[in-house]
Amino acid sequence: MGSGMLSIGITGINAAQLGLEATQHNIANANTPGYNRQYTLQSAGIPRLTGSGYFGSGTAVDTVRRAYDKYLTAQTFAAQATASESATQLAKLSQIDNMLGDPSSGLAVAMQDFFTGVQQVAANPSLVSARQSMLSSAQALATRFSAMSGRLGELYDSVNGEIASEIELINVYAQQLADVNGQITRAEAATNQPPNDLLDLRDQMVADLNKHVRVTTVEDSIGNFNVFVGNGQQLVVGSVVNKLVPMTSSSDPERIVVGLRGQSGVVQELSESLIEGGALGGLMKFRNNSLDDATNTLGQIAASVALTFNAQHALGQDLEGLNQTSLTAGFQADFFTFSQPKVLASSATASVVTASFLPPTGDPATGNFTTSLTGSDYVLRGDGTNLTLTRQTDGKTWTAATVGVLNNSIASEGFSVSGAPTANVDYLIEPTRDAARNFQVNSNIATDVKRIAAAAPSVTTLGSSNTGSLKVSQGNVSTAYSLSSLPKFTYSPGTTAANGTFAIDIAGTVTAHYADGSSVSGAAVALVNRLNVAGSELARITYNGISVDISGLPANGDTFSIAANVGGVSDSRNAVKLAALQTQNTMEGGKATYQGSYASLVSGVGSVTRQIKISGESQQALLKQNELARSAVSGVNLDEEAANLIRYQQAYQASARSLDIASKLFDTLLGITN
Repeated sequence: MGSGMLSIGITGINAAQLGLEATQHNIANANTPGYNRQYTLQSAGIPRLTGSGYFGSGTAVDTVRRAYDKYLTAQTFAAQATASESATQLAKLSQIDNMLGDPSSGLAVAMQDFFTGVQQVAANPSLVSARQSMLSSAQALATRFSAMSGRLGELYDSVNGEIASEIELINVYAQQLADVNGQITRAEAATNQPPNDLLDLRDQMVADLNKHVRVTTVEDSIGNFNVFVGNGQQLVVGSVVNKLVPMTSSSDPERIVVGLRGQSGVVQELSESLIEGGALGGLMKFRNNSLDDATNTLGQIAASVALTFNAQHALGQDLEGLNQTSLTAGFQADFFTFSQPKVLASSATASVVTASFLPPTGDPATGNFTTSLTGSDYVLRGDGTNLTLTRQTDGKTWTAATVGVLNNSIASEGFSVSGAPTANVDYLIEPTRDAARNFQVNSNIATDVKRIAAAAPSVTTLGSSNTGSLKVSQGNVSTAYSLSSLPKFTYSPGTTAANGTFAIDIAGTVTAHYADGSSVSGAAVALVNRLNVAGSELARITYNGISVDISGLPANGDTFSIAANVGGVSDSRNAVKLAALQTQNTMEGGKATYQGSYASLVSGVGSVTRQIKISGESQQALLKQNELARSAVSGVNLDEEAANLIRYQQAYQASARSLDIASKLFDTLLGITN
C-alpha cells in the first residue's frame, strides 16, 4: 500500500513539475514573434490488478504540444504577402504621383509657359526678344521632359536593384528553412516527439518569407515543409534549395527579372506575372503597370508634341525668308528633336529591325495635326512564314506576310517597322519609352532664333479691280514648289447667278471643298463655284499643296493670286497656327490635347495610388484580424498562465502531501512489526 502511494505521488509531482515548466516557458516567450503557446498532455498510468479490482498507478505526461491552427496560420501568411505587396507598391507609386502633380517638377506649367512664348512670337514676330523668350520656354519644356524621364529612369534602376536585393533575402530564408527542415526531421526521428520551438521557428521563417514573396507550403509525410513560388516552382524541397537568381530579361536587356536555378544548374526565367505577393511581387507589379505606363505616356506626349509642332513649323517661313518650299539651304523644318522608337531583340544574333514614327496626319490648311501613338509597347515575332505584331496593353494583334504589308495595317499605331525579322525571335518595340528623355530643341534654332518659322511662305492677294464681295485667306503650303510660278485664279459667272467657275492659269490637281463637307478633285483648270447651290458654299480651294479659304460672292472678272511672301518680317500666320496646337486635339487620333493627355496621366496615377493606399489599409486590417484570430488560439495569455501556475503548484503540493502521508503510514507499519 505504501509503495503504491509513493509511486503515484511521484508521478503526480513529475506531471505538476512538467506543467510548471511548460507554463514558465509560455510566460518567458509571451512576446516572442511566432511563438505558439505550449501545453502538456497527460494520461492515466496502466492500472494494476488486485483481488479487489484494478487500481490506478498515477499519471504520465505523454508530450508537450503547441496550440496551433494550420488554417489560421496559412491565412495569416497569405494576408502578410498581400499587405507587403501593397505597401511596396504604394511607396513607389507615391514618388511618381508626387512628381507628376508637383508644379515645380510636373509638365503642366512648363507646357503652358511654352505656348505662352509661342503666343508672344505670334503677337510680335519681328521682335528677337519675343523669339528668345519662346526659345527659353521651349528649352525649359525640353528640360522638364528630360528631367521627368530621368527620374522615371532612376526608378527603373532602383527597382532593378531592389529586385536583386529581395532575391538575395529570399534565398537566405530558403536556406534557413531547409536547415530547420533537417533539424526537425532529425529531432522527430530521434525522440518521436514534436520539436515545438523548431516548428515555431519554421513557421516564423515562412511568415517572414511571405513579406518578400508569396509562397505556398506543403508538409510531406516526414514533416518537412516544401515551399513553392509562382505556379508551383520548387524553392525548398526538404533540405534541398533551388535558388532564385536575378537575371536580365530575355525580351528587354534593361530589366532585371527572376530566374530559378535547379539542381542541374540550369536557370529558368520566370514570367513576371508568376511573381506575386510580398515586396518582390509589389516591385514587379509597380514596374509592369504604373512605371511602364507613366514612362510610355510621358514619351507619347513628348513625341506627339515634337511630331505635330514640327509638322506645322515645317510649313512656315523664318525671319530671313527661308522656307522648305523654296528649297533654300538653312531652313530648319524641325523645331524639336527626339529619339525614334527603340527595338530590342531577344537574341543577340538576330537580324536588325528598326522602327520609325509616321508623320502626323492632318490638314495643313487648318493646322490640326494629330498622332495615333498609343503609349503601348509591342512585340514583333515571325515564324518564317508570317509576322505577328502584338500590342502589349490589350493583346491586339496584326498579322502579315511581310513588314511592308504589316505597316499598312498598323499605320493607325503611329509608327512603321523596317528590316527582315529573324524567325522565332521576339522583337520588343518601345515607340515612346525614350522620347521624353531625348526631347530637345533643334540646336540650329537654339543658336539662331531667326530660324523660328513664324511666317507663312506665301501671300494671297485680291485683284485691284474686283467688284464683288469675294474674300480669301491664306492657308498653308504643304509641298515644295517654285515660288516664281504661283497660280492666279479668275472668276467667270455661270449660267445662273449662283453658279460660276474659277479659271487657274497653271495646270495642276485642284480640289474644291464645300461647306457641306463634300469635295470635288480633278486635273481641270476650272472648278464649279456652287455658291448657295443646295445650301452649300465653296469653302476652300486646295491646289498643289496650297490651300486657300474662300468666302463671299465674286463678280465677273474678279481675281486673286498667290505669290511668295517676300519680306514677311511681321507675318505671324504660322506662329498663330503653332500656338493653336495647344488647344487642338492632337493626340490619340484627335481625341485629346497635350495637356489633356498629361492631366489624364496625372489623374490615372493619382487614382491608382489612392486605390493601392485604400487596398493596403484594408489588407493591413485583414492581416491584423488574422493575427488576432491566430493569437486567440495560439497566443500566450498571461492571466491564464498565472492561473496555471497556481493550479500546477497546488497539484505539486497535493502530490507531495500524499508522499508525506505514505511515508508516515510506512513508518507506522514498521513500528508495529517492531
